[in-house]
Amino acid sequence: MKNKLISVEEAASMVKDGMTVMIGGFLAVGSPTSIINKIVESGVKNLTIICNDTAFPDKGVGLLVANKQVKKIITSHIGTNPSTIEQLNNKEVTIEFSPQGTLAERIRSAGAGLGGFLTPTGLGTIVQDGKQILKVDGVDYILETPLRADIALIGASVSDTIGNLTYKGSSQNFNPIMATAAKTVIVEAEEMVEVGQICPDNVRTPSIFVTHIVKK
Repeated sequence: MKNKLISVEEAASMVKDGMTVMIGGFLAVGSPTSIINKIVESGVKNLTIICNDTAFPDKGVGLLVANKQVKKIITSHIGTNPSTIEQLNNKEVTIEFSPQGTLAERIRSAGAGLGGFLTPTGLGTIVQDGKQILKVDGVDYILETPLRADIALIGASVSDTIGNLTYKGSSQNFNPIMATAAKTVIVEAEEMVEVGQICPDNVRTPSIFVTHIVKK
């Protein structure tokens, strides 16, 4: 069986200029912080980031934004990171806002192999700009398309040696769905255990989705 364990340096080196990268976490909770730190050091640039939020200037995905390594962000909010707001106002970064539930469902749709989904959320706002509006039973809906990435960087509380993952508390957030929607999935695990030590009922991301594992 393939050894999935790699160093944090190897993980960061897989992120190249211009890639689309999903990064798990909610205000950096559940984020793969060690990998993010190494990507900041690498100086890779022109990234498109898919994330729930841009965290803080000194923590999580916000570090990449503050270091001006990101050209576009697809996210639900940016209010906790003044650097993101400043770069948006200065037209240094493009932001595609997506309501939080819609963002999650767009990622899930990609993982499920769907062509999109219909939602009334965002009708009459900037969310619908440039999107197709479909009428079903007399009701208008926005057609939201799937979100996919070249790489997903996710955080897990526990991984076994083949990549079965479990998450504690709210650290689960976007991590399980992002693991299904990228060509390459790299997990940063706080704890490593042998196969069989995670109860099957507690596995939230099966190993089949995980390409590489980094021990935090």
